[in-house]
Amino acid sequence: MSALASHFQEHASVLAAVDRGLLRVAKVFDGQLQSRQEPVRRLVGHVEQYRGKMLRPMLTLVCGMAASSEGESGLTREHDVSAAVIEMVHMATLVHDDVLDEASLRRKSPTINALSGNEPAVILGDYLIASAYHLCSSLETTGPSRAVGRAAVVTASGELLQLHHRGDFSLTEAVYFEIIRGKTAELIATACELGASASGADPAVVLALREYGLEIGAAFQIQDDILDLTGDETTVGKTLGQDLSKGKITLPIIHHLASLAAVERAISLALLHEATGEGGARRVAAQLLTRIERSGSIAAAAQVAAGLISAAKTRLGVLSDSPSKAALASIANAVLTRRA
Repeated sequence: MSALASHFQEHASVLAAVDRGLLRVAKVFDGQLQSRQEPVRRLVGHVEQYRGKMLRPMLTLVCGMAASSEGESGLTREHDVSAAVIEMVHMATLVHDDVLDEASLRRKSPTINALSGNEPAVILGDYLIASAYHLCSSLETTGPSRAVGRAAVVTASGELLQLHHRGDFSLTEAVYFEIIRGKTAELIATACELGASASGADPAVVLALREYGLEIGAAFQIQDDILDLTGDETTVGKTLGQDLSKGKITLPIIHHLASLAAVERAISLALLHEATGEGGARRVAAQLLTRIERSGSIAAAAQVAAGLISAAKTRLGVLSDSPSKAALASIANAVLTRRA
């Protein structure tokens, strides 16, 4: 069963096709990362535990099926390679993010940086990205390489923009959305785009599925930001509270500060300043979270995510009705209900 299978059990034929496809993707992934060097094999073996929802490769496969009149039969090596490449780039960003956030837990296991230190973690992330580009270059067409290269640039730009605005309590929603479109949504959009283009879909269909990916990607990040404030670490499976401690201002906080009168805003700002820094988030998290929830800002952020999911499902109107199209709608819905 694929990781999001429980959210759309009614699409049995699509689930079976995705499971078969993900096995092929894993084989491509593992084959590309083989190494004769034991330290490399050890770190690669550990980082493969980072495979969780497999959302991005799943989307490449399902978009490929939805954009093809042949369904699963229309999936090719280009779909499998593109899915493996996207997952490699994604895993590299996770490894690097854990270094930046000083996180110790990912998928309920120690992070690479916690296990081996920052230097091996940074180099492993680089190794994954280099391996992804090497694998992508094996395809006959250059389109996927260009798309993945663009996605990597946009993703890194989003991360740099977020770093620039750390501790900026005047961050606007516009800049926040520019950040999350870069650091999260772009790679998800590219996964959808590559699935459709590998099926030879019309440009309008490729664009619509790319927009679908951008919208569910933004909603995914908003839900992630909500979980960082309200989630249970055992359930989520990674270190929480990192946004606050690292001065990352997310949508619930932006909405909260904007909703307050001057005196109340000053109180929340003081708590935010206290929360920023090692151990600070844990000291004031409960008090600050109570204030954020009381202002309706968690619910408001969730409503924004729901609007993005609604818009994403509208994009699917360019597709002919099929089980794969219905599965894409269910995947979008699952973004809102996930707790890990």
